Amino acid sequence: MQCVDCVRESKRTAPRVRTVFGGSAGETGAGGRPIVTFTIIGICVASWLLQLVTGGRWTELLWFWPWGGAVEPWRFLTASFLHSTSPLHILFNMYALWITGQFLEPLLGRLRFAVLCLLSAVGGSVGVLLLAGDPFTSSAWVTPVVGASGMVFGLFGAMLPVMRRLGRSMGQVLVLLAINGAIGFFVPNISWQAHLGGLVTGALVAYAYAYAPKERRAAVAWVVPVVGVALLVGLAVWRYSSLGVL
Repeated sequence: MQCVDCVRESKRTAPRVRTVFGGSAGETGAGGRPIVTFTIIGICVASWLLQLVTGGRWTELLWFWPWGGAVEPWRFLTASFLHSTSPLHILFNMYALWITGQFLEPLLGRLRFAVLCLLSAVGGSVGVLLLAGDPFTSSAWVTPVVGASGMVFGLFGAMLPVMRRLGRSMGQVLVLLAINGAIGFFVPNISWQAHLGGLVTGALVAYAYAYAPKERRAAVAWVVPVVGVALLVGLAVWRYSSLGVL
């Protein structure tokens, strides 16, 4: 028999077990629950309900389109927490987020996983901006984009360096990427640009985390978001500046 205080002190002083990526084995909360994954899903669901009850007003405040991002830059991120009114859109993205999140979050830890999700979300919007084509002839510059697909594809992309670092087969991940990537080219109203931007961003972020030297993992955990934000902002500023917008 042990008193409650004794058990608490024992847990506090016990050595922390970390994954090969630097995540703490207990960092995902009681029962190993992926807290960040749950939080993002909860925000997306709450935002979707607001979209419905406000008749689209909430959507208009937060969606992304290239010209709008130039004057309201928060849209680069907020669009990832919106979805179309079709339940299938949000259900698919939340299911994909849940499947990948419950695998990646315990491995990377809450901080790294949150950074991966947020940078991938912004990377998806930057992908739309960079691949929108001629601003004077392409409708992509004025077409609103919503959905967590950029974030989800970032998690798909992150699976590649993570699986390789673990020495596991990447065949299933590559097939999943090929199928979902192809859908964006054959199904209308799907932004393959956001998919590609999120995919590249997520893969690069996860590569930095997966192959960081053990003694530098803590430093890399802070360097990656700083460098990632700087690069994404730099790409957006460069694109707008080349058009004389900024």
